[in-house]
Amino acid sequence: MLEIIYQDEWLVAVNKPAGWLVHRSWLDRKEKVVVMQTVRDQIGQHVFTAHRLDRPTSGVLLMGLSSEVGRLLSQQFEQHQMVKTYHAVARGWLQGAERLDYPLTEELDKIGDKYASPDKGPQPAVTDWRGLAITEQPVAIGRYPTSRYSLVELQPATGRKHQLRRHLSHLRHPIIGDTTHGDLRQNRGVAQHFGCDRLMLHASSLALNHPVTGEPLILRAGLDHDWQRLMQQFGWQHHLPDIPRVEFEQSPGQDRESL
Repeated sequence: MLEIIYQDEWLVAVNKPAGWLVHRSWLDRKEKVVVMQTVRDQIGQHVFTAHRLDRPTSGVLLMGLSSEVGRLLSQQFEQHQMVKTYHAVARGWLQGAERLDYPLTEELDKIGDKYASPDKGPQPAVTDWRGLAITEQPVAIGRYPTSRYSLVELQPATGRKHQLRRHLSHLRHPIIGDTTHGDLRQNRGVAQHFGCDRLMLHASSLALNHPVTGEPLILRAGLDHDWQRLMQQFGWQHHLPDIPRVEFEQSPGQDRESL
């Protein structure tokens, strides 16, 4: 059973677990457990994807309950009308807050993108980042006697493939557990010493206008066990407090209704 964050007659949002594919893919043709089919069976009706989360990423995943609503949601994503907030654990100390405007060349899959042009130039890619907390652990990973990590909040203003992973790697603070753009030695060390062997990237919230009613919504996904354990080990458990799963924004002076 997947955690349903929000559901009405037009759309449904779930807290996608790390390691789950959104839908069946050539990446793993043998994988039988995927989000779309699981949600369909769980709620008893078809769902239509509006966006994707990488397999190792957890967090808010939004789907339409009709092809038309799915299309409207996709348009909001494509036109950058939603505010996506992620949290990540990164190598080293990343403090302060900045906007990173660093174009990225398109990453092509050998099979899925075999007809795409390999000569396409770098595309605009913008990420707002903010350091929330740091820690230094008495564990030697590599040449230093201690290891440093940061809790980072990320808001992508564009939607390039692996944008957040590649942008933090560009800052020399790769996300822990990133096997493509990260620090493999740090990944192994965190798995060995802290019991965490996954990508530490979580889609925490998604703010949008409801595609049918126009009502502003903020959908939030709680942290899973791996995240909670690492937050406790690093002393960060109070930096991301428990919050309502769904918030309906109201005009000033009105009460807020949450589920």
